[in-house]
Amino acid sequence: MTFGGAIQTVLRKYAEFGGRAARPEFWWWMLFYVLVASALNVFSVIRIGDTSSLGAILSSLWGIAVLLPTLAVGVRRLRDAGYGWGHMFWLLVPIAGIIVLIVFWSQPAREGLPAAGATGQTAP
Repeated sequence: MTFGGAIQTVLRKYAEFGGRAARPEFWWWMLFYVLVASALNVFSVIRIGDTSSLGAILSSLWGIAVLLPTLAVGVRRLRDAGYGWGHMFWLLVPIAGIIVLIVFWSQPAREGLPAAGATGQTAP
């Protein structure tokens, strides 16, 4: 999967939490997410009022706009690796939670798993 193809797939499946997402689709999306957020932070030199900057506002709006597709591709990637959607709650644990999720998201696809596990249970 190419960079552009991954972005199109994630945006096309904007709020689709069922199914699976291959590693390239997930990691290309994450790269795109970080690149856009970083580019928007370049505008931090433009101050709005005493406490805020244009870059912070734009970056926040970007994060809100792509929150749903980012969560959806994360859940699909967990399912592809053989884990349930409930593992997304690791995001609530500072630092260690994201490390755990990066390890889970990095796992290869597990063949023979159902495409959409409704129970959220981990695979055997």
